[in-house]
Amino acid sequence: MDQAEQLRNIIKAQNLPKRPLARVITVTSGKGGVGKSNTAINLAIQFRKMGQRVIILDADFGLANIEIMFGAVPKHNLCDLIYQGKNIKEIITWGPMDVGFISGGSGIAGMSNLSRNYLTYIIQNLAELDAIADIIIIDTGAGISDAVLEFLVASGEIILVTTPEPTSITDSYSLLKALNRHHRFSKENSKIKVIANRVDTEEEGKNLYNKLNAVVSRYLKLPIDYLGAIPQDNQLANAVMQQTPVSMQSPTARSSVAYERIAARLMNKEVQSTIPRRGMAAFFSHIVAGKKNS
Repeated sequence: MDQAEQLRNIIKAQNLPKRPLARVITVTSGKGGVGKSNTAINLAIQFRKMGQRVIILDADFGLANIEIMFGAVPKHNLCDLIYQGKNIKEIITWGPMDVGFISGGSGIAGMSNLSRNYLTYIIQNLAELDAIADIIIIDTGAGISDAVLEFLVASGEIILVTTPEPTSITDSYSLLKALNRHHRFSKENSKIKVIANRVDTEEEGKNLYNKLNAVVSRYLKLPIDYLGAIPQDNQLANAVMQQTPVSMQSPTARSSVAYERIAARLMNKEVQSTIPRRGMAAFFSHIVAGKKNS
């Protein structure tokens, strides 16, 4: 029996109550500084406006982007759940509009060394997130580190944020290339969507996607979809400086309206029906199994 099978058996053995599984959306980018965390936060706010319960997991270890943008300092992080016996509710910090967020710390890096009892405890707690949230947004680190790839491989729904800068487009392709080569990545079970950030017009955003899609289709044979564009917007920059999501501070700003449209597309029933929901327990079990087998 391999590690993945053992973890699935742990989940089954818990007799977890039947409940809808949370939708897990992983937001990533090929390089830093392209607006990835801003996208995660503003999508979370837009989902809340639509009545969805949302939690963000800040998995950008070493950079506390989410808490800085929320203007809130968490008392606990994922390490406290894994190593200090805290329960899942104790490590959630509640930000603006009751968007919850969990600071990842560096806890996941050591999960492959945990005993079965520890894994059972963690999985039981992570399963509780399915009762607390309708949508869980994973904000990964930037680039193609092993940690980032582990999150992407485990996710059924990936949002790739890129900008018109040539380096951003190149790094986005490099990330997709590394993901496509990963031995546990399944293009059949993963949906990849692209957001073009900091563009002057919607047409520029579409052209950016077309350029990226052309090389990805030709060399990787990997399907990617266009989700939409976020325009250059001084009001967004001002909101960042004031540590407030632009979707709250300036709801009618161009960027806020763009985030609203993208969130609406993601909530489209037809789109949702094509995405398999795994829930957080299965999501993390996938990551731990990969670490144990690597």
